[in-house]
Amino acid sequence: MQGTGGKHQRTYIPKELLKEMGKMNNHLFIGIPRERNERERRLALTPEAVDILTDVGHRVLLETGAGQGINYSDIQYAEAGAEIASSSVDIYHADTILKILPPLPAEAALLKPRATLFSMVQLDLFAPASYETIMQKRINAIAYELMNSEQNHFPVRTHISEIEGTAAITIASSILSNTQGGKGMLLGGIPGIAPTEVVIIGAGTAGMAAARAALGLGAAVKVFDNDIHKLRMIQQALGQKIFTSVFQPKVLQNVFRTADVVIGAIDNFLTRRRYMIAEELIRTMKKGALIIDLCVNQGGCFETTCVLTSADPEVFEQYDVLHYCKPDICNSVARTTSMAFSNIFVSMLLALGDAGSFSSMIKEDACFRSGVYMFSGKPVNNFVSSHFNVNSNDLDLYLSAF
Repeated sequence: MQGTGGKHQRTYIPKELLKEMGKMNNHLFIGIPRERNERERRLALTPEAVDILTDVGHRVLLETGAGQGINYSDIQYAEAGAEIASSSVDIYHADTILKILPPLPAEAALLKPRATLFSMVQLDLFAPASYETIMQKRINAIAYELMNSEQNHFPVRTHISEIEGTAAITIASSILSNTQGGKGMLLGGIPGIAPTEVVIIGAGTAGMAAARAALGLGAAVKVFDNDIHKLRMIQQALGQKIFTSVFQPKVLQNVFRTADVVIGAIDNFLTRRRYMIAEELIRTMKKGALIIDLCVNQGGCFETTCVLTSADPEVFEQYDVLHYCKPDICNSVARTTSMAFSNIFVSMLLALGDAGSFSSMIKEDACFRSGVYMFSGKPVNNFVSSHFNVNSNDLDLYLSAF
């Protein structure tokens, strides 16, 4: 209040300004644990991303050693403003947990009640006990790969697909060389020698990235997909005419006989229809040829890889054909992948802080909303809940109460 002429005059702050002031003071407490899966090297945030978040007042708590997989030390994170915790127990005191893989049962048990959990929802690694625990603790849970913009763009999945499609060609080049026990072939072509043939099954983001990388090395590229629109788009994106075809059995048979590398990049995620390359086709491939399956997490897209378990080797030989079936191959370039994640997650976390609350963020951001599969412990995504034989409800039913 202000005094004017001996009278008290009330000064009111507009409601809109109060709302904005509340946003500015809403600082997140973010915990980043070290992943317990020995094959997982990726991290949600790099030191550069942490620096941006801490600079505006958010608190980041990192478990010691979490950055080793991407060759960042605790010191580098500390210099960026992160606090380093020696125990995972301390990490889970945070209100917001940033992971890569879904929580193990022991990790879910450490979650703070009503906390917010960000992670993949990778169902082959998501234990029912973990799902039940986050329900009981009334957790808000968001899956990166479910996040989908109004333009039907999946930002995290797109980045992963681009990276894995490109990495597949690098891996193929290495495996075909003598140093990895291959035939001693150069992936690509030079004058006077016929180029190697790369066959790509699937014309989505990963297939396009693989085709671009293979063409860059000089390989002859052939792409198959049953979506004519995708086949047309891949030619437009690559800026040149390449061999494309739908899944015609006779055409596939002829192509597989001469292929040096076959890359499976069919995206089965969130779809009911699943394409799988028959074992008979693989039998016809020439000795020393290579198959790379980018869809192992989704059950595989070759009959020789769709029955694999975590106990099976990631590289094996069948019918004299090499098979590379390592899940999440973007872990082979984990630092690049983590940088890509950081570009997405920093903006998302800053927006979450500005929104003032989890429910407000859901109402304001359609992409964020699409990633929510658990709201205050209530299942709200059919794709995830059906995997655990649990019923889910529409998110709007719960939002109306907030």
